Amino acid sequence: MFKILVTGAICAAIAGCAGMAGGDESSLSQASRADVDTENMQSAAWNAAVTDLLHTPSGGDPWKPFRLPGKRYAGFEIDRKKDRAALSVQSDKSVSILRRQFTHGGLEVGHIDFSWMVEGLPEGANLHEAENEDAPVRILLAFDGDRSKLSARTHRLSEMSRLLTGEELPYATLMYVWSNEDAPDTVVINPRTDRIRKVVVESGTAHVGRWRDYRRDVRSDFIRAFGEEPGPLRAVALMTDTDNTRSRLRAWYGPMKLGSR
Repeated sequence: MFKILVTGAICAAIAGCAGMAGGDESSLSQASRADVDTENMQSAAWNAAVTDLLHTPSGGDPWKPFRLPGKRYAGFEIDRKKDRAALSVQSDKSVSILRRQFTHGGLEVGHIDFSWMVEGLPEGANLHEAENEDAPVRILLAFDGDRSKLSARTHRLSEMSRLLTGEELPYATLMYVWSNEDAPDTVVINPRTDRIRKVVVESGTAHVGRWRDYRRDVRSDFIRAFGEEPGPLRAVALMTDTDNTRSRLRAWYGPMKLGSR
């Protein structure tokens, strides 16, 4: 039973363990509609297209899908939507994560620019309820920090994560999310662990079917959410999940740029 409960927290946290930039047309066309193979390395064309689309400072690992134990996975595809280069995912009672890790000292992160679009919201999703904690789109940022500050419960959760996935939970994970109901700029503490905090940047159905563009000061958002300075950034990820609400929807992630301080 504890394994079942902890997997939800791992789902939300470990995935996290910039003026808009456009994707290169030739790279996108070469990898058009290419499904992610989660068992093998992606094609060179797919990797080139994703790197063109999701700009992060150098020094990190390649973008890779991250599959959670016991969770259905839907792959990301190279796409174009309304004249914008994008990564799309058809979520169907699934959890889809695409992650880049920074394993050589981490980054001092500054601003992040990103965009997304959804065709709908997961019916019944509620970021405050563990059993309904789905979101159509998320940007996750995972940070290092002084792990001696973590509670005994968080250490136990992190150890369970290591046993299930081979990775400890990050010290702190900041998410940008589209909420069904919470007002923009609301900070929501994850119902399973307070080391995950979500900043709502979009809410409700008013802008469904439209591209939405954002620029966020990551340091400022982290301080407001956690009450302390952020440590080095260890990973950035995209995440679409509809497993708790058993929903089906398509989401698109447009160009992203993550800048270091």
